[in-house]
Parts: sequence; C-alpha cells; structure tokens
Amino acid sequence: MAQIRKDKERETPALSTSSLPDIIFMFLFFFMAITTMKEVTFKVRVSSPMATEVQKLENKSLTRYVYIGKPMEEYQRAFGSETRIQLGDAFADVTELEEFIVLERSAMSENDQNLMTVSIKADKDTKMGIINDVKQSLRRAYALKIVYAASKRTSY
Repeated sequence: MAQIRKDKERETPALSTSSLPDIIFMFLFFFMAITTMKEVTFKVRVSSPMATEVQKLENKSLTRYVYIGKPMEEYQRAFGSETRIQLGDAFADVTELEEFIVLERSAMSENDQNLMTVSIKADKDTKMGIINDVKQSLRRAYALKIVYAASKRTSY
C-alpha cells in the first residue's frame, strides 16, 4: 500500500489574472452598446405648457421631435428673437419640415415607417398660427400621428 507523505506545507497557488482584461473589455463594450448619448442640442427655449391628462410615449425610438420656441440668447443675434422651428440640431422653416419627415421616415425600417410619431415640443407662449402651419406641413408629409409635449399640472 502506498503511503502519502506530507513533508512540507503546501502554499495556495497565486490567483490567475490572465482573463481579467477580457472581462473588463466585455463590460466596456456592454456599457457602450446600451448607453445613449444626448441627441439634440437645444437652440430654442421650450417651457412646456401644463396639462391635466398626460401619457408617456411608449416607443421613443419611433418618435421624431419638432421644437418650436424663441431662440436661446446665444443664437438671437444671428436668428433674431422671433419664434423659430428646430429640426434635429438646426433651425428650419416650415417648408423644410416635409423633407425632414420624408428623410426620417426613409431612415427607418419598412415595418416601423407607419408607426412613426411626431412630437411637437412647443413653448407655452408660441402662437397657434405657427403650430397650425407645422400641422399642415406634417399633414402634407403624411405624418398623421402627432403628439404634443406637456408637463403634468399638479393642482387644478
């Protein structure tokens, strides 16, 4: 019968750190994939009107935003202080809205094109004439799903 000898105390082996960089890069890629950056730099001042009945948008990836308001202080010298429309990161005219909607719709998949929603984020002091012009332009571009951004009123 064989005899097991224990001449000296065995030390525990050192912890292997060879897979540590792989794990770190896996976490890095994961966070890069799920993180979204701020998409739009606001060039117009929008303080949302108050509403009593507010609902959240269900699928924000299918929503395109139209911002309407007075230009921020740093843009007033170049664009004036009258109410302006912002599409993406640039000021636009009502006439450019149809082309913007067509380009945004064509960038979407075919299944999602009919589900596209346009959210109008207008300042509470914006005149209804501009809102009506935007709505008519959206109607000509067949963007018929329109929502208005508002803040929930706390008191009635």
